[in-house]
Amino acid sequence: MPELVYPPVIAAAKTMFRVLDLKINIEGAHHVPRTGGAVLASNHVSYLDFIFAGLGANPSGRLVRFMAKHSVFEHRIGGPLMRGMKHIPVDRGAGAASFRAAVAALKNGEVVGVFPEATISRSFTVKELKSGTVRMARSAKVPVLPVALWGTQRLWTKGRPRTLTRRHTPITILVGEPIHPADFPDPNVLAAELTTRLTALVERAQREYPDAPAGPDDTWWLPAHLGGSAPTPEEAAAMDAAGEQRSPSV
Repeated sequence: MPELVYPPVIAAAKTMFRVLDLKINIEGAHHVPRTGGAVLASNHVSYLDFIFAGLGANPSGRLVRFMAKHSVFEHRIGGPLMRGMKHIPVDRGAGAASFRAAVAALKNGEVVGVFPEATISRSFTVKELKSGTVRMARSAKVPVLPVALWGTQRLWTKGRPRTLTRRHTPITILVGEPIHPADFPDPNVLAAELTTRLTALVERAQREYPDAPAGPDDTWWLPAHLGGSAPTPEEAAAMDAAGEQRSPSV
């Protein structure tokens, strides 16, 4: 079937990036296969990460089908767009169905995007990864590509006001080499390899980022171990737990 929704959405996003003069740096896009299924496994620091992770596959001519919360598909405006772009809804009460839909898409040659941390990392470091990413890749017999995003948190992240009109912001997108499940018969070893590679990519993106805080009041977007004022991983975990207790349905 022709793609009637996704290409115009990408074109609109690129136009907005140009208007805002975002300094987007994409490396490793050639790792995304031009045909066949693959899983893009990205770190998660912003509500906009799906846009930029998908941009990493654009040079290979691939459209990424992201797994997203079912509630997003119920939005009056966002819902039709999500369905038109053939993204995959994730219902926490019916996780098996979401998993089967993702595996079917992979077997049909689609690129599926996932955020294996499940939620935005408040500490801006890589959280513990959920097992679904590895299980999907093994079931569909497709490679996993780690993707590191950095700078996107400066536009819109958890606990901070949106700054969607922020100009000249550097955005880093690093696509790592594919990890083939066949090379890792033990799923636990495969999961550890994904964690290691994703963490290394994120740390590289942070280390090579071309911008620095403008002053003491602008250190919030840097992780604590790099001198920023973001919560430590332990503090972030406590904040997440408190949020879940207040809103068990979220």
